[in-house]
Amino acid sequence: MDSLSEMLLDFAKHEGACAAGIATTETLSGGPPSADLTYVMPRAKSAIAFAVPLNQDLILPYLSKQDRLSVERDIIQANSRASGISLELANYLQMRGIEATPIPANLRYRRDTPNGIWDMYPDISHRYLAVRSGVGYFGLSGNVITPTEGAAVILGSMVTTAELTPTDPLPPDRNYCDGCGLCMASCVSRFVDLRDKTKVVLGGIEFVYSKRRDFNRCGYVCGGFTGLHSSGKWSTWSPGRFPIPREDGLFSSALAKAVKRYRRWPSIEGGFYSPLMKGKIRVACAHCQLVCAPDREEREHRHQSLTKSGVVIQDTNGLLVAVPQEKALERLASMLTEHRLLYEEL
Repeated sequence: MDSLSEMLLDFAKHEGACAAGIATTETLSGGPPSADLTYVMPRAKSAIAFAVPLNQDLILPYLSKQDRLSVERDIIQANSRASGISLELANYLQMRGIEATPIPANLRYRRDTPNGIWDMYPDISHRYLAVRSGVGYFGLSGNVITPTEGAAVILGSMVTTAELTPTDPLPPDRNYCDGCGLCMASCVSRFVDLRDKTKVVLGGIEFVYSKRRDFNRCGYVCGGFTGLHSSGKWSTWSPGRFPIPREDGLFSSALAKAVKRYRRWPSIEGGFYSPLMKGKIRVACAHCQLVCAPDREEREHRHQSLTKSGVVIQDTNGLLVAVPQEKALERLASMLTEHRLLYEEL
């Protein structure tokens, strides 16, 4: 590998990435539109892909409903770090007279699709760059999983005209995904299809993961607007109890209705701004990502902690409390109808 390629990989890791790789227009050829580097830079030749780790110590308290805010802050900061690393890499190359452009870690969508940013189609897919360059693998859920951090990472990329030396995908025998399905079992919205697969060819190499359904499914639940599991025994960190449609085509209207109620919920500390929402969104789910650890026993422990964590209820003062199913029903019954209608259909 040439010295510039080696230096840029080391640069990303030195700035906080736990893994980094290089993808090129050749190694990404034949892929979906979001694998086309020239969309963001017409003369692009290469991209640095990398992963920034989340704090593993915060995951179990989050899943067991002991501490929501710490994980939210960690996710926000990791996204900022990933975007910052991309900016620093691009600035370094620009100062050396090489064209480069940073790519935000998240919330960057194409405006030239049928519904614009509401289609949530990224300029560049960090996931495709990551798996092709050896940063990680596709897990069953379609999340990128890394050998040391699992899926608990935030991905980033930087695109350049420099002709860098590509890195190889990770060898299959290092992929810890055994199809356990705990990622899917942790998803209230049933975002990932249990049967159909998505196959993507990047530079002649095929990658396979489970098909994802309407992205409004994920937005509806992971955005925090609703979150009660179909069993009624546990929920995400959302106090919303609005029904989750079975058909994909019903999610736009369900989401629009829930958002109106959501805006009237008592305010709580935290949240982040999104171009898809007026006001802040709270981190309430990310279960498929946070449950997925390299160690199978740890995965099972995290999933069990989630399913035993109870149901979240929001008091009139804004406090979020996780209680058993029976207690949740009692507390809801004691609420004024006006307040209760903020969270469920009666």
